[in-house]
Amino acid sequence: MTDRFQVVPAAYLLLRRGSEVLLQLRQNTGYRDGHWACGAAGHVESGESALAAVVREAREELGVEVRTTDLQPVTTVHRTHGNGRAVDERVDFFFQCHRWQGEPVAREPDRCAELRWVDLHELPEPVVPHEAAVLDVLGTGSVPAILVSGFDAAPR
Repeated sequence: MTDRFQVVPAAYLLLRRGSEVLLQLRQNTGYRDGHWACGAAGHVESGESALAAVVREAREELGVEVRTTDLQPVTTVHRTHGNGRAVDERVDFFFQCHRWQGEPVAREPDRCAELRWVDLHELPEPVVPHEAAVLDVLGTGSVPAILVSGFDAAPR
């Protein structure tokens, strides 16, 4: 019997203003510090849905209120580092939102060096790689339902 692996779920919020998206510059997190990333994101907590997680992260990280009815699923990224460690097996749920209450501010300034609205066609560098993949396809308007990263070629 094949062992089933576990994944760590995370939820990402792309606040949108026309062709612009809100990004944050990571610092002091221990992961991709100095890289640009989605305005708000985080792990889905036990007993929490991906929708509830992204609403919570928007409040905690940006001080804005979003309604689940205003969230639009963008894509899901299934990724692995291929090292067999459970912590490195991930599934990431990306949502975009065009309506929210409040003005986005960096509520965790120890972990976010800067917030910036950027055009999807003029992304700053560097961007966290799996997030860059999502932003790149979002800019084309043709986003697959599922993106994969780190796995061998798809079965035939």
